[in-house]
Amino acid sequence: MIKYVPLILFTVLTNFGSQILLKKGMTSIQEFSISADGLMKAAPSIIFSPYVILGMLLMVISMGTHLVVLSRVDISYAYPFLGLSFVLVTLWGYFVLAEPVNIYRIMGVLLIVVGVALVAKS
Repeated sequence: MIKYVPLILFTVLTNFGSQILLKKGMTSIQEFSISADGLMKAAPSIIFSPYVILGMLLMVISMGTHLVVLSRVDISYAYPFLGLSFVLVTLWGYFVLAEPVNIYRIMGVLLIVVGVALVAKS
């Protein structure tokens, strides 16, 4: 199973990248109301946003590689690695987007890291 770790990490990185691109795409369009009318007006901006398009493409790549991983590795081994996406997104949010990160979030991220490390050693 360990020979698939690079592919699993590629899946994690593409998942992380897709989330960052989708966030950028959605924050770069004009704010809209969450209603049928608001969503209809915002739909073209969302659909044609290059960041959203790239984010969705990267998400498809991530899902594709995840499917390959699932065909070769125990799900109980592979799936916990996806938690590393939470770690990367939290770090990006804090260092790049200046989002607040409190002690509870830090503790949660550390628990994820410890959990992934334990699964990887198994």
